[in-house]
Amino acid sequence: MRRLYFLLPDLDTTKIVVDELLLKRIDDHHIHIVAKEGTPMGDLPEANLLQKSDFIPAMERGLAVGGITGILAGIAAVTFPPAGLILGGGAILGTSLAGAGIGAWISGMIGMDVPNSQIEKFEGAIEKGEVLMMVDIPKERVDEIEALVQQHHPEADVGGTEPHIPAFP
Repeated sequence: MRRLYFLLPDLDTTKIVVDELLLKRIDDHHIHIVAKEGTPMGDLPEANLLQKSDFIPAMERGLAVGGITGILAGIAAVTFPPAGLILGGGAILGTSLAGAGIGAWISGMIGMDVPNSQIEKFEGAIEKGEVLMMVDIPKERVDEIEALVQQHHPEADVGGTEPHIPAFP
């Protein structure tokens, strides 16, 4: 999956683009809208906390760092066991899983409070009243959807493509 970013001039244009995307069989749960605080969104699919924060990237980093730390702790425990204990490979597996889980949880909590770094570059335009639309689509449809929006709405700015979107949010 890829995430496309479009900066649209107003809510009326945004509603038209959303309708066109729905006609192209893009589900509304793959469309995320960010507008100025207090803007009445109506039935537009508003971006939730997972899209507005750095939760997913932070969780991925925490999972990796916690897992590596857990593996190192497990190796240390097997190499230098506490008095009277005999530890095997299960200890390494257990500590790596525990480290990955704790790392993902703690990093995810921190990431919830950090704004999405991709959205931050559009903050000035959003505060002026423009609307940011994020669309999650399969990578083979990127050119088709960009061309559709640019052809029908030349006033829309294509804000780029994020290379990889996890499937689970």
